[in-house]
Amino acid sequence: MKKKYVSSILTAFVVVAVLAIAITVAATGVTTSATLWAMLPPLVAIGLALITKEVYSSLFFGIVVGAILACGGNAATAVDHVISDGLIAAISGTAGIFLFLVILGTIVALVNKSGASAAFGRWAATHIKSRVGAQLSAFVLGIMIFIDDYFNCLTVGSVMKPVTDAHKVSRAKFSYIIDATAAPICMIAPISSWAAAVTSYTEGTAIEGKGFEYFIRAIPYNFYSLLTIVFVVAMIFIKADFGPMRRHEMNALLKGDLFSTDERVETTQAESNPRGRVIDLVLPIIVLVAVSVVGLIYIGGFFTAGSAKGNFIDAFAGTDATVGLPWGALIALIFVIGYMLVRRLITFKGAMECVPLGFKAMVPAITILTLATALKNISNGLLNASGYVDTLMKSEAAQNMASFLPAVIFLIACLLAFATGTSWGTFGILIPIVCTMFKVNDPMLVICMSASLAGAVCGDHCSPISDTTIMSSAGAECVHVNHVSTQLPYAITVAAISLICYIVAGFVQNAYICLALGVVLIIGFLLAVRIFYKKKEQTAA
Repeated sequence: MKKKYVSSILTAFVVVAVLAIAITVAATGVTTSATLWAMLPPLVAIGLALITKEVYSSLFFGIVVGAILACGGNAATAVDHVISDGLIAAISGTAGIFLFLVILGTIVALVNKSGASAAFGRWAATHIKSRVGAQLSAFVLGIMIFIDDYFNCLTVGSVMKPVTDAHKVSRAKFSYIIDATAAPICMIAPISSWAAAVTSYTEGTAIEGKGFEYFIRAIPYNFYSLLTIVFVVAMIFIKADFGPMRRHEMNALLKGDLFSTDERVETTQAESNPRGRVIDLVLPIIVLVAVSVVGLIYIGGFFTAGSAKGNFIDAFAGTDATVGLPWGALIALIFVIGYMLVRRLITFKGAMECVPLGFKAMVPAITILTLATALKNISNGLLNASGYVDTLMKSEAAQNMASFLPAVIFLIACLLAFATGTSWGTFGILIPIVCTMFKVNDPMLVICMSASLAGAVCGDHCSPISDTTIMSSAGAECVHVNHVSTQLPYAITVAAISLICYIVAGFVQNAYICLALGVVLIIGFLLAVRIFYKKKEQTAA
């Protein structure tokens, strides 16, 4: 009770203090565009979310603070910024992703209702016999679905949740595994929407036309993504959980409590149907993946006669995931309904009942995504946070730290992605800047480009307002704040080791030496954690 009272007092103090500062700044006419003030709204939202453990009001308060800073002292303008520039723009800009989420939620509901999920659970029970096996299975499936991070999070979550639940893997741990195999994997996968985005951001720079080539060359230097993979595998085998995650894991293992908090997410239960088979789960996923890929390259102009984007890579570079993913998902949904009717797994009425169920399951994710996107619109669109970062990057101080630039760029990318919640927006800002700082044949161009990509993924991975973080919580049906608080120590550990690797890379310029160093540091750290907790348990006994 005392802890909650202190938290409430602290929250009230922060809210009043920040509002007072924002109103004062707005009233005095101080320039807030492209200055440090542009970073205040997201930082306030993140701080409040971690203090209050409540994400909706925290995000909304961040939006209000940003609107006040941008309004120039006019209250009506501030309200207009919140509604028009924030919320309405967020809904219209991400409507395609909302549609994709609802369709995917409907497919998940259909698979559950048909008994396919229960059938997969029975199969998994006979083939996956340990907690290590359950976690590794989720990890491997996450790596296999590398086309898009949204698709990855929700698919892995719906497929593997019965398996991890059966082996008493906490929802916090499950959501971390999902998140760790979403953005980090997409960032090093040559055929993915992320590779296409990176390629498109090199247009108009010195490496225009060679964007994909430089993306491939940057992969060995993407230390955060690669070391995250090493960290997850090593952590699973060494069994070295630490920080808040340890409490969640111990409660799940010893008490069967998968959440460890009073707040719970309503779990979707798989229905038992004797007709359901594993193929009824596998086939819809295969069709969904295949049709989604076709949808992405179709929107990118792959099938358009005479299009300049007539090859696979160019089509991915020119696609729009907010259109391509709903395009593929809708076709997959029609297939799944038809398939299940033919198999007599469900009735037509039962299939239609799954539509509102799918929407209901995605309401929390859609709400958080709307608020997070609105906050990004305010921070970047009205306050020009990207302009502030541009100024920092091109400062004389940055230029004088040549050998340390990979580490500096990595840190800036981490902070920008953490504050704004967008990795694409972050490397979209930094790649053109990096390309102007180095000559085309300079090895530091590849290293610093990779540092911006790795930092963007790292900040996105840590940020509670990141869409991938939100999708990971939704996929695992984990309380969002629990996912953020338990994941943060793990992500920061890998980030710290990655930073060391980038410092070394600035001097030795050899990816493999740096990666070997990173792997040794990760394994050594996890072994030290295991020894520490083992000694602590022996002392307590």
